[in-house]
Amino acid sequence: IKRAELLQLLLQNPDMLFLDEPESGVDLQNIAVIGNAINELLGRRVERKTGETMMQAHHRRRKSGLVITHTGHILEYVDADTAHTLMYGRLACQGNPREMLREIRRSGFDECYRCFRVGVIHELDG
Repeated sequence: IKRAELLQLLLQNPDMLFLDEPESGVDLQNIAVIGNAINELLGRRVERKTGETMMQAHHRRRKSGLVITHTGHILEYVDADTAHTLMYGRLACQGNPREMLREIRRSGFDECYRCFRVGVIHELDG
């Protein structure tokens, strides 16, 4: 997704956005632009410091009914409410994005894979 495409989407004042890897093929500066646009759309304050962009969720205000579904591999720049990890097309784990990233950095995807296996076994038994 390019900056102009994202701006065109935002100008339409949508109730729902599906962003499929919006950072793909985008340089770091524009990744920050995309992250800022998403956070501003959600009513989250974005602070800028000396050429560096910092996003902080001071307020969890939201535009009524707005849902953004964002898929991708670079997750640090968007402050999401809920994150989901899919394995083999199935939900492996879900939860607080910061906690999930911390756990994935600590132990890799082992815990997600364990949850995935437990879910599959539960489905087979049920």
